[in-house]
Amino acid sequence: MTELASKQRPKRPEFRNINALTDLPSYRLPLAGIVSILHRISGAIMFLLMPFILWMFDTSISSEISFEKFKGAFNAGMLGLPGFIWKLVALALIWAYLHHFIAGLRHLWMDTNHSAASKEFGKSSAAATLALSIGLTLILGAKLFGLY
Repeated sequence: MTELASKQRPKRPEFRNINALTDLPSYRLPLAGIVSILHRISGAIMFLLMPFILWMFDTSISSEISFEKFKGAFNAGMLGLPGFIWKLVALALIWAYLHHFIAGLRHLWMDTNHSAASKEFGKSSAAATLALSIGLTLILGAKLFGLY
């Protein structure tokens, strides 16, 4: 009888280590997972660009002359890099701040309202987070690059 019982027992799932080069490209991460990873990346960007943030703040409020120097860095360039590169760094910082802030509000909302922690809400709030952060970044980027 034990032989028959062991043959009818369902097969246990087989777990194996993944190979990052072959398995990860085929893995489909849900939208909420993408937003979560981008939340961490945006926090790291803000942390790494903290010296640039402090320089921008200090230079922009010290005096009128330093503010003109600040504007010159974005127009003519600085340290051998053209102004376009500095504007791209500032745009990356703008995106990082907006995404981190909006995604942080999303996480706070989900932490305080446990009824909102459903699969549907996670997907819709992740889409809203991406749309808001990218949309606001495009608007502020257009202003930064002088399109309006």
